[in-house]
Amino acid sequence: MSGRRCVFQCESKSTLFGLPKVDCILHLVDVVFTVKCHLTFNLHCICRRLVSIARSKKLREQQGKVVLEGKRLIRSALDAGAVAQTVYFSSVDALRELPLDKLSRTSIVKVRKEDPKIWSDLDISKNIIAIFKRPEASHLTFSEEKYGKPVPLTLICDNVRDPGNLAAVLRSAAAAGCHSVLLTKGCVDVWEPKVLRAAMGAHFCLPVIPSLTWSDIPSHLPKTATIHVADNCSTTLTEDNNTVIPQQQKKPSDYGWVRGHQYPRKVEYEDDDFCGFEDYDSGKSLETQYYYIDWVARHTGLVIGGESHGLSREALRLAERTGGRRLLIPMVYGVDSLNSAMAASILLFEGRKQLLSLLREKR
Repeated sequence: MSGRRCVFQCESKSTLFGLPKVDCILHLVDVVFTVKCHLTFNLHCICRRLVSIARSKKLREQQGKVVLEGKRLIRSALDAGAVAQTVYFSSVDALRELPLDKLSRTSIVKVRKEDPKIWSDLDISKNIIAIFKRPEASHLTFSEEKYGKPVPLTLICDNVRDPGNLAAVLRSAAAAGCHSVLLTKGCVDVWEPKVLRAAMGAHFCLPVIPSLTWSDIPSHLPKTATIHVADNCSTTLTEDNNTVIPQQQKKPSDYGWVRGHQYPRKVEYEDDDFCGFEDYDSGKSLETQYYYIDWVARHTGLVIGGESHGLSREALRLAERTGGRRLLIPMVYGVDSLNSAMAASILLFEGRKQLLSLLREKR
């Protein structure tokens, strides 16, 4: 701290400012708390720690930590009840915009302005970065006053592996007021930095529960829930343009994203793809209907598959057991498909519209 101008006051327990740590008192927004200021020779260790946690799923899981960048994302996490362990800031202005009363047990470290540029792989780095205890949905609070009352609609992501797609899906689910989002094993890590950045705080708007097996899914849904799937089968329309006669594809994993014409995509599969499922009928008993025809009744689940691997057979089994349907988004001829995020947005907002209509009718 010696020789450096600061906008906050420093009081040292030692007369020597050359110590590795200096206890400082911040006077910001009438909140006083202890700040640990590290000198520059500690920055290499800090940098290595941040980058390792941010980039390694294994380390995130082993250490139970995640890295959040930027005041908006950090504030959203704190408001939801996530626990910040360490905050690194280069600008007091950014720190001032956080709910400081929720940082009373957090180590807060002042760093140089150029340090976040070294730590972050963003083109425009943030001036505040924080390490949080890995949040659990059951330990977070989601304010109905802030986000509104959720509708009884749960999104289930099945093997969504692209970070950009998952982030867009989470934003759509939050915007549609979904009850929760369930992620099966095989989805990209929801706390991966690219997902966190692109989701713009959606992680803290609604419960997001990752790494579930298909046997876990029912325990996160009401017993009366009906599960539908986004369809990718080819179709033929009757003259009234309301009835859909599906021309089934070869296997359930063809149904991962949405198509609009009657010519099935040619995809090659390995024999191992069918291992253990020889006796399954690929969900042929599921009815197919247009997405804008009523498909919600009580609590409803919607399964969206990833674009690379499509829906799993377990997803179709669950839909079949609960009386669900394949939901088809019609498109013009010549357009091959919609990606997972776009399909999820269309279906989620249609589901919200139908659920709100039902609620109004019951009043």
